[in-house]
Amino acid sequence: MPYGDGMNARVRSEERRAEIVRAALEVIAERGYRGASLASVAERVGLTQQGLLHHFPTKDALLVAVLEERDQWDALPDTQWRVDLLASLVEYNAMRPGIIQTFSALLGESVTEGHPAREYFTERYTRVRASMATALRAEYGDALPNGLTPERTAPLLIAVMDGLQYQWLLDPESVDMPGAFRDFLTLLGER
Repeated sequence: MPYGDGMNARVRSEERRAEIVRAALEVIAERGYRGASLASVAERVGLTQQGLLHHFPTKDALLVAVLEERDQWDALPDTQWRVDLLASLVEYNAMRPGIIQTFSALLGESVTEGHPAREYFTERYTRVRASMATALRAEYGDALPNGLTPERTAPLLIAVMDGLQYQWLLDPESVDMPGAFRDFLTLLGER
């Protein structure tokens, strides 16, 4: 096989994997992880289940790919997080309800024992708390105006972000997610 044909096959395979991940995001958003089947994802992209298994050997492998893809969209080196950028992230999330719905559904399901995303979310929250504490320290020093340390405030900040996402997903007409988050940031700076 000429070099170019191998390269084209690899590119086609990567494109197909990306298509499968997008379809899995949609199916998980609609049905949740437990309700999503490999067959439904395969059907959405015009493959047999066996064809899908060629790209992702298990449902868990597909789930990890979905979560990693979602993280790539939000990727920003830890050293670049700033409190003001968090408000921009919340605004960005308000423009992509399907992704937020998938993330929220998986997060909710992952709290159960044996869920394949449990370890992913546990590790993710450890990293995110550390990143938020670093951003808060850069903004406020060792203590915020309210007296809390960045490490004590970081879990609260994340809880507000995630909690607002759930409220917004349930009632987007009544919950101004970006506005409410900006209000919370104002509270962080008050005594």
